[in-house]
Amino acid sequence: MLLMSNVSKIYPGGSTALQDVNIHIEPGEFVFVVGPSGAGKSTFIKMLFREVIPTTGSIFVNGIDILKLQEKEIPYMRRQLGIIFQDYRLLPDRTVYENVAFAMQVIEAPHRKIKRRVMNVLELVGLRNRCNSYPNELSGGEQQRIAIARAIVNDPLLVIADEPTGNLDPETSWDIMEIFKEINASGTTIVMATHDKEIVDAMGKRVIAIEKGRIVRDEKNGVYGYEL
Repeated sequence: MLLMSNVSKIYPGGSTALQDVNIHIEPGEFVFVVGPSGAGKSTFIKMLFREVIPTTGSIFVNGIDILKLQEKEIPYMRRQLGIIFQDYRLLPDRTVYENVAFAMQVIEAPHRKIKRRVMNVLELVGLRNRCNSYPNELSGGEQQRIAIARAIVNDPLLVIADEPTGNLDPETSWDIMEIFKEINASGTTIVMATHDKEIVDAMGKRVIAIEKGRIVRDEKNGVYGYEL
């Protein structure tokens, strides 16, 4: 599913974000990426959908060498992934339904399939009854649920989440994690960067810890491992 080999990233000016990263993530795994602020987590996450290009190394996602893709191929690769950000990135002038449907319209899915699938994923995230609302009419937790629905509506094999509970209160965060657990139980691989110690410790999933650009810990049934 995901293979990183000898990946390093040195930004202009000489700052090393990642150094000699080697990771193999199997289909269906749920993996937390943790570490102090500035450790390299965001660079790691952004490399998975080719927003950041490594200085050295190779990255394969679902068997595709994403570093060898031509520029015009990158959008098609990203459409096979579910990407979720801390700041939601919803379209403010579109309804909940339209925000989620947009991901299917881009790949030119049939109209009938779009309607059925969008309503199904809105049911999954508990917001079917808000399909005609706009993002500014929703709470932060509801907006994140819509972002999740948009990310999974095309049945991606891999969901990448960057601090998806970072702006949410603890109770809402757990509601969001229940959705992720259900998605993962259906067979979808999830890679999630987070600072949420309680969630990581309680979930008992694989934990990859990054410090100063290096992987210092990779544990099944791992814990967060840092004091907050």
